[in-house]
Amino acid sequence: MKHRWIGILMLWGVLSSWGWAGQERPSQAVTPVEVTVEQVLQRYIQACGGKEALGRVTSRISRGTVEIPAAGVRGTFESYAQAPNKVAVTIELPGLGTIQEGFDGAVAWVKDPFTGVREKSGRELSATRLDADFYKPLRLTELYPKITLKGRETVGGSEVYVLEATPAEGSAERWYFDVTTGLLKRVDVEREGPQGKIPLEVYLEDYREVDGLRLPFTVRQVSPVFSLILRTEEVKHNVPIEGGKFAKPAS
Repeated sequence: MKHRWIGILMLWGVLSSWGWAGQERPSQAVTPVEVTVEQVLQRYIQACGGKEALGRVTSRISRGTVEIPAAGVRGTFESYAQAPNKVAVTIELPGLGTIQEGFDGAVAWVKDPFTGVREKSGRELSATRLDADFYKPLRLTELYPKITLKGRETVGGSEVYVLEATPAEGSAERWYFDVTTGLLKRVDVEREGPQGKIPLEVYLEDYREVDGLRLPFTVRQVSPVFSLILRTEEVKHNVPIEGGKFAKPAS
């Protein structure tokens, strides 16, 4: 079971670019809407702070806590992201040790106490490359050639616009944008890892303003195995990050 926890924990890191998860379920009823995909995405950009504010940021360092409620496990995380597409995440969990994931713009890797260093390939590498894009909110129509508006549903008591997006490689995703605020509330994805394909529901909550940007300070990740909660306590922008932070460790 510990090995499977690690396989799923690694998937969180590639989702952190949305910052840019709980058993709430949207209703199955879909209501037609009179807006377009472009309008929903443009409103999302404005809700996050706007194109200029997003473009002014070139790096982000985040720190906070990680919790697996069902297992009574609580630890810490550090996340480093740098434009255009570098990311590194370190998770410390008592009883499990240190778990790391990174992408240097070309090579994606994971390291854990049980299996050591592993380099990603195939669809897993493609997904990491996609999600590591630092300016992802500004480049959604480039990264996902096909985006369709499916209608309106309800997530956590709020009405949302539902968009289905298909990247050049990989499975379609579903994005849920709050009708009132324009912010992203939920992402449904399927990611591949050592355990095979894993469906994930990621809930983005507690948005706060940092340097003119609105970021989710709580991310709840739900998988068929367990729920994971990440609570950000500190965010710093435009801080120099040593290049070696993203490099694959020696085996």
